[in-house]
Amino acid sequence: MKSMTKALLAGVIAAAASIPAYAATTLTLAHVDPVDWHTSKKGAAAKVFKELVEAESAGRLKVNVYPSGQLGGETDAIQSAQDGTLTMTMVSGAYARVCPEAGVLEIPYLFPSAPVAWSVLDGDFGKALGEQCLKTTGLRTLAYGETGFRNFTNSKRAVAEPKDLDGLKIRVMTNPLYVEMVKSMGGEPTPIAWPEVPAALTTGVVDGQENPVSVIYANKFYEMQKYLTLDGHVYGADFFLINDEIYSDLPAEDQAIIARAAKVAALTGRAIQQINSAEGLTALAAKGMTITTPTAAQLDMFRAAAQPAVVEWLSKQIDPSWIERAQNAVDAAASK
Repeated sequence: MKSMTKALLAGVIAAAASIPAYAATTLTLAHVDPVDWHTSKKGAAAKVFKELVEAESAGRLKVNVYPSGQLGGETDAIQSAQDGTLTMTMVSGAYARVCPEAGVLEIPYLFPSAPVAWSVLDGDFGKALGEQCLKTTGLRTLAYGETGFRNFTNSKRAVAEPKDLDGLKIRVMTNPLYVEMVKSMGGEPTPIAWPEVPAALTTGVVDGQENPVSVIYANKFYEMQKYLTLDGHVYGADFFLINDEIYSDLPAEDQAIIARAAKVAALTGRAIQQINSAEGLTALAAKGMTITTPTAAQLDMFRAAAQPAVVEWLSKQIDPSWIERAQNAVDAAASK
């Protein structure tokens, strides 16, 4: 009996020895949104990612999340992820500064709806864009989340078509693409850093700005802006990024856990963003904002005014074939 017990024990020890023993690994993930997962798209995505990774790896992988810009803005997070001092980040418009091809997603009026954008980003085009950005940045795109469609607000008058923007000073991000877009529609683009926007709106330095509905509501822009135009001129995507050198050094099993969790997290972020947009729109109306929804014909006017100028500018920054590929992918997705 003793010999049998010893034999069984030896077998168990031998089996245990054959299982790969991976050291515990800590992943660091930073983003600029609030931590509250009920109202924050990146906050929700980060929570889901952390919970899934830690659970599926049985604690072998630990995820430390740094929300609310604790480690700096999006540009800082991108640089830190490239350096490897940060493992992962979720960023939107700032990514085009290091991967210019990502700017194709910000061609005005490119996406007719969120489902079309999801189809494009989750399909062959999104994969090709991620591979291109990997070559230039060293960051792997694990998935695409959503920051939502951007819309104009202002304190002067209702805007239903491009001519209504004439002479209005509109705050834009410090991004030449947005400067070209607003200028082409007759507005006066004024690049202002994000922390300075509330003061600029309050003091009248600018007449308006442009952001997703959820951002407009969360930042109480309804206290400074009377008019909202639901033109959805740019669809904002969140890039879920990881330092590729760190990722490639991980065991295949851990890579699979991370990749799978990132996709689920991105979908969660999209869902929260959609909820926030719907609730935010109702809340903005209740706060007294005058909301204008352009007709299909008026949206065509916006598109005709803005797209050519931005496409011309973008064609000088990247291989124009990327623009054509993006437009073809949108057409294919919209026709389904």
